[in-house]
Amino acid sequence: MRRLDYGAAALTFQLIPPAILAAAAVLAAVLCVVLRPVLLRYALARPNARSSHKVPTPQGGGIAVLAGAFLALTAALWLSPVEGEAGRAVLAVGLAAAALALVGAWDDIRPLPASVRLVLQAACVGFVLFRAAPELRLFPEVMPLVAERALALLAGVWFVNLVNFMDGLDWITVAGIVPLAGALALAGSLGVIDPVTGWLAAALCGGLLGFAPFNRPLARLFLGDVGSLPIGLVTAYLLYRLAGSGALTAAVILPLYHLADATITLLRRLARGEKVWEAHRSHFYQQATTNGFSVLAVVGRVALLNLALVGLAGLSVAFPGLWNQLGYLAIAVLLTGLLLRRFATGPRHG
Repeated sequence: MRRLDYGAAALTFQLIPPAILAAAAVLAAVLCVVLRPVLLRYALARPNARSSHKVPTPQGGGIAVLAGAFLALTAALWLSPVEGEAGRAVLAVGLAAAALALVGAWDDIRPLPASVRLVLQAACVGFVLFRAAPELRLFPEVMPLVAERALALLAGVWFVNLVNFMDGLDWITVAGIVPLAGALALAGSLGVIDPVTGWLAAALCGGLLGFAPFNRPLARLFLGDVGSLPIGLVTAYLLYRLAGSGALTAAVILPLYHLADATITLLRRLARGEKVWEAHRSHFYQQATTNGFSVLAVVGRVALLNLALVGLAGLSVAFPGLWNQLGYLAIAVLLTGLLLRRFATGPRHG
């Protein structure tokens, strides 16, 4: 795979992602402390058919995650010289994430019709596609630009929603996105993707780590749609950038657990004729808690799987070649399938 050459500037930039991660984590944690009393009063999530919690819990921690992440990233961009295009791309992602956060906040307080949510989500994803990554092509020799953009829009909207769907258990978004974002931050330092995209990944990783103590079982704070939707958007953008660098297999492997759980569940519900926009407890991670797994056992297994997926994604970048890529992808699918099956059948006894 082609690696990017950034010369001496890249060496300097390698020191920035850890600083961004640490700053984002501290800012997010401080904001969680500050915001929680307000959210406790105005943004309580009450148990419903989808919930894993049994008592009202404040939601809106995603505000702290995103604010901490983008404040830290903005400081890094201000202090360090970067190319204008990279800065503008991050600005476009930040604006779209903020708009999607507003949509999520409205939906948290007063649920929006599914059709309205989808239109607004598509507008935010489309803004990122055309303003943050207008030059990016994944399949230039296979399909025309308009078809590829339509496919990318559809995939982006689905990813935004699947992160939201999967955010139904304490720590599961942390277990799913932190390894992925950390791997992409490292990829930026190593020149696999451009450094500024790596900074964005480090900021997201730090923001979620700062939020994690407040979301540990039993959670004192939830992300809410205000957090899960824009986190899905930022993560989709990061993976799109990774795929555009030539690491398409890695971009598929990294989110594979979330992608498989959400997609298989959606297809099963469609096959049963269910209203897929309504709350439910059909996800594999939800089946796991019903079948006897503790919350920590579920998120621990998801985290371990995601660390294994990070390793496989790294191998797919380090050792390119069609058969290597197919082999790493097959192992990732096998590991993910085994965990889904374990969740669906319950823990072994005796």
